[in-house]
Amino acid sequence: MDLSYWEIKSWLTNIDFTVVGSGIVGLNCALNLRERFPKANILVVEKGILPQGASTKNAGFACFGSLSEILDDLKTHTEAEVFELVEKRVKGLQVLRQTLGDKTINYQELGGYELFVEEGELLEQCLSKKDDINKLLHSVFKEGVFSIKANRFKFQNVKNQYVFNRFEGQIDTDKMMASLTELAFKKGIKILNNLSVKHFSEDINAVKIKTDQFEFSTSKLLIATNGFASQLIDENIKPARTQVLITKPIRNLHIKGTFHLDKGYYYFRNIDNRILLGGGRHLDFKGEETTEFAQTDLIQNKLETLLKTTILPETNFEIDHRWSGIMGLGNQKKPVVKPLSNHVFCGVRLGGMGVAIGSLVGKELADLVA
Repeated sequence: MDLSYWEIKSWLTNIDFTVVGSGIVGLNCALNLRERFPKANILVVEKGILPQGASTKNAGFACFGSLSEILDDLKTHTEAEVFELVEKRVKGLQVLRQTLGDKTINYQELGGYELFVEEGELLEQCLSKKDDINKLLHSVFKEGVFSIKANRFKFQNVKNQYVFNRFEGQIDTDKMMASLTELAFKKGIKILNNLSVKHFSEDINAVKIKTDQFEFSTSKLLIATNGFASQLIDENIKPARTQVLITKPIRNLHIKGTFHLDKGYYYFRNIDNRILLGGGRHLDFKGEETTEFAQTDLIQNKLETLLKTTILPETNFEIDHRWSGIMGLGNQKKPVVKPLSNHVFCGVRLGGMGVAIGSLVGKELADLVA
């Protein structure tokens, strides 16, 4: 890239902090760095024209885990670890709402519902453990989280009881990211889009960064690329693609809230008189372990079938748009937030809970440079 003297001077000289990734974690990290270092030169680099990964592609669930997900986590985590996971998600949502305001992100606490297919005994297993989980989480919410509701939305081919969580909400993802970006600009944080970091190396006083267009140096490097982290660092993080579709507006849409089905592998919600539906990764775990943005017939056909047979069985609808996002997962749900060396730090592996924990992980990442 043919850079001018002015471009080098204004953008690439005396950089104190470089944050890789302009998603929820990256921008919150940069904003927290600005609070602590008011005069610092802070640069955020983003490989996409818009933030890649999941920050602008998620479903906008302000959630912290359905009952069956929590029970599933208890198979691989201790009770203390699961409690800490839920507590962190709740605190993260509080940070997000306090930072931007409920009106700005169109936060609505309409409640969350978990649906159960007719085959199997998952509902019965959840009901048998409901009181135990409510007790485990009581100190976070000061009352029982999960209760039982009847099938008031008249979904078909599911059991006639839902597990209801009145604390679950939804946001407008676009408004969240636009507001974070605007706030970063107001705070004097520079953002360079369409710039991909290919490699970095560290010396005694700085980190040299090689991009697909030029090289530059920074005092500290903070990596917030989540599902793409394995392209830069060697940590236990795997990409996980999630596929989504959205209908055209539906007159008199009666469905309101956030909904989970099949241990959260399917999820849907109302937005702008439409139904947004995503998931199906479990139909092809290996195939969806990718950083490629695309849709597959296997999963998209299954999502359409769910719309026709379960969610909107008596309603005519048309699909308006389809897309995919990339999450970062591992063998543990806890995010990886740690120093990698004297001048390099990471905040990655959000486990599909970026809306809930992204703000908090960004703050924790910024705190590491102390």
